[in-house]
Amino acid sequence: MAIQFPTVEWARHANIYEVNIRQYTSEGTFAAFAKHLPRLKEMGVEIVWLMPVTPISVEKRLGTLGSYYACSNYTLINPEFGSAGDFADLVNEVHALGMKLIIDWVANHTGWDHHWTTEHPEWYLKDDTGGFTEKHGWEDVIDLDYTVTEMRGAMIAAMQYWINEFHIDGFRCDMAHLVPLGFWREARTACDAIKPLYWLAECEMVNYHDVFDTTYAWHWMHVTGDHAKGTASLEIVRDVLHGYSQYPAGATKLFFTSNHDENSWNGTEYEKYAAAAKPWAVFTQTWPGLSLIYSGQENPVKKRIRFFDKDLIDWQPQPALHHFYQALLHLRKHNPAMRDGEVFILPTNHTDQLMAFMRRKEDAVVLVLLNVSEKDKLHIHVQHDWLKGSFRNIFSGLHFMFGGDEHFELLKGEYLVYEHLSV
Repeated sequence: MAIQFPTVEWARHANIYEVNIRQYTSEGTFAAFAKHLPRLKEMGVEIVWLMPVTPISVEKRLGTLGSYYACSNYTLINPEFGSAGDFADLVNEVHALGMKLIIDWVANHTGWDHHWTTEHPEWYLKDDTGGFTEKHGWEDVIDLDYTVTEMRGAMIAAMQYWINEFHIDGFRCDMAHLVPLGFWREARTACDAIKPLYWLAECEMVNYHDVFDTTYAWHWMHVTGDHAKGTASLEIVRDVLHGYSQYPAGATKLFFTSNHDENSWNGTEYEKYAAAAKPWAVFTQTWPGLSLIYSGQENPVKKRIRFFDKDLIDWQPQPALHHFYQALLHLRKHNPAMRDGEVFILPTNHTDQLMAFMRRKEDAVVLVLLNVSEKDKLHIHVQHDWLKGSFRNIFSGLHFMFGGDEHFELLKGEYLVYEHLSV
């Protein structure tokens, strides 16, 4: 399968930061969140992804504030977050700092009181009684009918509105696989005609790369979680990664240890991974693909954030993992081995406890050693021609001379990342 839409250059090796505006500040507004932008820029964030910014339906609303994903109008701003002017200011501030901004787009369904339900009820799927319906078990939304040409045109026009009016840089498309691929092809063609955009799909279907730049690495996240529970081996994790390597040239996966769904419904990365939470976070930033950080992971957040009600992130004056992520994001951006470099998984005597690999592009070399287990003091012998010369531990800053035959010991949950200093 050939890639029809080449990825915009600024997104090819980027990182993404997902913003939960409601929970980010006590005000829960665009303006209040904007105060965090300099910190995020300093940390190394490149793409800011906002969860849906559209107003939320009142009918059949869940909780006190409802779900972001139950939209009542595709071309209005949720007044809880501020005005259209406030949103425009936020986009401008993101751009002024050299970052990009993408918005969440929920195309499969709307809320029950979306204005289309009265203006164009024929644009929706119906049940046997002729009423609105939803096929996936969500109580607060109803499904659109993608056999209706007029609805598809209106949806695309709504997407174009955000590009023309606010100069956004792309879309994260919610449950993209529930919407026909043909629609997404039409939408991308029409939207990219205004300006080249970045397209992220919440799905794990390889054929959706016919349109989308990046798809989720859900399978990887699930099997790493199973490994932490003792129900899957690291060999299965490696098999999943091999499967991803067979994707079409140019297709990328999004790696993450948390996001809005995962945190709220299945628990924090610390619940899921225990001691392996930080090693797997290192993996997401050092393996080929794009990486995602969810609101507060740098704090870190160790609670499940409520989805339908106010549940403030309690920010520390200096988030404890700011420098942890800063070191990783700097490596991703500035080390050539992180961009289209070769990847070599290293053999180890602890095949179910250690994830070890090297990346190289010309003289740039990165060594990543991760103890993703509860076992302590695990030894690994790394013998490789790439491991020669002066290397720096990206977290401690300490320098080491490696001679191509080195021994390392990792404590429970420890992670080591070294880069060759010729870069």
